[in-house]
Amino acid sequence: MRPLRYSINVTLDGCCHHQAGLPPDEESMTYWTGEMERAGALLYGRVTYEMMESAWRRPVTGPWPDWMDEWEIPFAEAIDRTKKYVVSSTLGTVDWNAELVRGDLGQAVRQLKEEPGEVISVGGVALPLALADLGLIDEYVFLVQPVLAGHGPTLLAGLRERIKLELVDRRDFRSGVTALRYRPQTTA
Repeated sequence: MRPLRYSINVTLDGCCHHQAGLPPDEESMTYWTGEMERAGALLYGRVTYEMMESAWRRPVTGPWPDWMDEWEIPFAEAIDRTKKYVVSSTLGTVDWNAELVRGDLGQAVRQLKEEPGEVISVGGVALPLALADLGLIDEYVFLVQPVLAGHGPTLLAGLRERIKLELVDRRDFRSGVTALRYRPQTTA
């Protein structure tokens, strides 16, 4: 069974808005590129899919935009080629190597997890909350930013039940960011 991994940048006060933390640097982009390259598929809600597509989809003209630094291109290439599943009741179609996921969320994600392949990486805010409530997330990866945002959406706000986690890996970056990887603790 393919594991489902939730990965996101988060500030010390729990804000997970993509502009609240530190701007990406070469070290963090190398980390995210590695995570992307290990993902067999991405699972996004509509908002995250559209945001990631607008930033990271290869332009029709071919070359990457001038604003992109050389060290961002490997991430852009990795996300551009990775299979994507989009949970949406409002989109009629998707492209960018993507397909829509409709119907019962729990059943659809369980089916994706049963398919052969590597880890499924989920991002965003609302969709991971629903998946956590359903007990479907097998791993949580938080890049904790040394910033207090004081506003914005917070990580897993509204979670119905507490999920006890076990730390399985930690990596400190020169910028002060700490990558924390957790798995839900199993009750024996």
